[in-house]
Amino acid sequence: MTDLPTLPLADAINAIIAWMQFGLDGIFGPIKVVIEGADQILRDCLYGMPSYLMIAVAAAIMAYRRRYAAAVGVAVALAFIANLGLWRAATDTLSLVTIASLLSILLGIPAAVLIAENRAAKAIILPLLDYMQSTPAFVYLIPAVLFFGIGTVPGVIATAAFALPPVTRALAVGLEQVPSAMIEAGTAFGATRLQLIYKVKVPLARAYLYAGISQCIMMSLSMVVICALIGARGLGVEVVTALTQMNLAKGIESGIAVVMLALVLDTLCRPRERREV
Repeated sequence: MTDLPTLPLADAINAIIAWMQFGLDGIFGPIKVVIEGADQILRDCLYGMPSYLMIAVAAAIMAYRRRYAAAVGVAVALAFIANLGLWRAATDTLSLVTIASLLSILLGIPAAVLIAENRAAKAIILPLLDYMQSTPAFVYLIPAVLFFGIGTVPGVIATAAFALPPVTRALAVGLEQVPSAMIEAGTAFGATRLQLIYKVKVPLARAYLYAGISQCIMMSLSMVVICALIGARGLGVEVVTALTQMNLAKGIESGIAVVMLALVLDTLCRPRERREV
C-alpha cells in the first residue's frame, strides 16, 4: 500500500504564527500593557485592604442579599484561607480570575447574541466552541506564551479563552428560549432589533447568564494551577511548589484554598434573593 503524503499542517501553522508575531505585534503590545495595568491596579487595591476588612465586606454583601447563612459561610471560608497564610496568594488569584472572567463575559455576550440571531454565525461559532471545550487546558498556554511571553498576562489570556465557551453557550441557549410572545410584544411597542436583544431577550435570559458566569468562574479557577507553570501568580504557585517538593500537606492546603475561593466567588456572583411577600 502506497504511503499517503503528509499534509503540511505544521508548516501552515508556523507560517500563520510567524505572520501574527510580526504583523499583529502592534495589537498584542497594547493588550499586554492594558492587562498588566489592570492587574497591577486591582492587586494594589486588594493588597491595601486588610484581610479582616475584606472578609467583613464580603459577609456584608451576602447579608444584604438576604442570604445570612451564606454570609457566615463566606466569612468562615475567607478566614480559613487567611489562617493558612495564603491570603496574599489568594488575592493574586482573585485578580487573575476577575480580569479573565470579565474578558470572557465581554467576549461571550456578543458571541452568544450572534449565535442566537444569525444562522451563519451559529454554524461557525458553535463548532469553534466545541473545539475550544475539547482542547486540553495545557494547549491554551502555547499561543499565550508565544504572543505575550511569561507572566500574568499570558495566564489571563489562556484563562479567558478556556472559560469563554460556558458563558457563551449558556446565554445563547437562554436567548433562544425567550418566548415569542415577549418578542412580539416588544416589536408591537416599536422596539428595534437591538433594543429587543438588550432590553427584552438578555434580561429574560438572566438565569442562563448567571449560570454561564458561574461556570466561567469555576473554569477560570481550574486554570489557576496550570497558569502557574507560565509564571502567573497566585495559589497555583503554591500547588506547583508543593508538587515539585513532594510536600503533600502544603499541596492539600493550597488545593483547599482554591476550592474555598471558588465557593466564595460562586456564592457572591449569585443573584440577590427576593424577599417573600
